[in-house]
Amino acid sequence: ESARTGGGTRDRCRHSSVPAVVRTHLQAVDRVPLFCAPLASHSQDMKFIHIIAGLLALASGGVALYAAKGSWLHRKSGLVFVAAMWVMSALGAEMAAFGTTPNRVSVVAGLLTFYLVSTSLLTVRRTVEQARALLTGLTLVALAIGVFGVVIGIDGLNNNGGRVDELPAQPLLMFSAVALLGALLDARVLWARDIRGALRLARHLWRMTFAMWIATTSFFLGQAKLFPAPLRKTALLAIPVVLVLVLMFYWLARVLLSNRRKAVMPVGANSRLVR
Repeated sequence: ESARTGGGTRDRCRHSSVPAVVRTHLQAVDRVPLFCAPLASHSQDMKFIHIIAGLLALASGGVALYAAKGSWLHRKSGLVFVAAMWVMSALGAEMAAFGTTPNRVSVVAGLLTFYLVSTSLLTVRRTVEQARALLTGLTLVALAIGVFGVVIGIDGLNNNGGRVDELPAQPLLMFSAVALLGALLDARVLWARDIRGALRLARHLWRMTFAMWIATTSFFLGQAKLFPAPLRKTALLAIPVVLVLVLMFYWLARVLLSNRRKAVMPVGANSRLVR
């Protein structure tokens, strides 16, 4: 009876009241037929929250990228971005790990995004000594992410035709390398017990912007099937992805090469604007 009426049952189980673009996304990421069961409903609710958080992160992240650095708009949009990214990355990693079809590449990407956003926020909100315990824990998380990704990535290259859970192993190895780099830089900061001036700003910028790049790539390229066919046949969907990378390197170069950034930035307050 379930097989015979599955289509109608699935339709009744979906979020028929949500906006069309979100409903389309929910349908696109479905891995198995959904029936009116608590587990299926919970999974669908998590996907809905994950998508809304992702859209909010993209919007607020775009504002933070283009706003004058240190301005009220930059700080407020940045906090919205951080909160949205925490929700999006945590739910994404959880669904990828415990879903019907596990996706270890997405698990690594989600955990890496959570780590990058967290350490970036700590950089401008706390001194190293104030955040030592939390930063040490996050460093160990990044080390575990990197080692795990390298191990399964190399195994995929050697034994599974270069794939991990049906996805290319190369992106996984890139995420793992970033996690290991982040852990190494964290260890350096913990050893030095302080980070100031341009290096402190650069640490904040690259981590937040790379997390934004992961989210942008996941949406525009990872979910390209949601966009009209004419867009998919062009390079338009890659423009936001490339733009975030360009902005990351632009701001890093501007901060590191500017003599004005030799002064120490006060903790928890960015009174000077980078325009």
